[in-house]
Amino acid sequence: MRKLSMEELNRLTVADFKNTRKFPLTLVLDNVRSLHNVGAAFRTCDAFAVEKVWLCGITGRPPQREITKTALGSTESVAWEYAPTTLEALQRLKAAGYQLVAVEQTTGSVPLPEFQVAPDQPYALVMGNEVFGVEDEVLALCDAAVEIPQFGTKHSLNVSVAAGVVLWHFISRLPAV
Repeated sequence: MRKLSMEELNRLTVADFKNTRKFPLTLVLDNVRSLHNVGAAFRTCDAFAVEKVWLCGITGRPPQREITKTALGSTESVAWEYAPTTLEALQRLKAAGYQLVAVEQTTGSVPLPEFQVAPDQPYALVMGNEVFGVEDEVLALCDAAVEIPQFGTKHSLNVSVAAGVVLWHFISRLPAV
């Protein structure tokens, strides 16, 4: 066994990536305060060919050093948009036919492995603030909530780690792009 070289990985150029078909997924960052988490979310969205990242409220926007450091260039490949409020972004996504899914522990949340992903449905996955989670008024607009099963003593995962887990769950159940 040996590691593959960059040439052997055969990755797309940024221009080619922008023109390729993406999974019908959008990641919505609801007031995420850590710029490193924002950068990590961009990098994950690039890896999983996500349509767009919505940066809402206090969520930092590129170009910022901490985002760029963690994103490793993915802020150039992944489409993104800023909305002053998460509600504004979600209202636009809902009007465009997206199912809004909060990643949050709620009275009505479904364990992630039990959530049925419809192959023809676009999804907007809402990730909340590192301390306060998804805002209550944002939850009220969501169609569903999923939570990642956990077995340790902590009640949550880092937001960028949670985004990776949830995005993988969704893309592994959708037709290949």
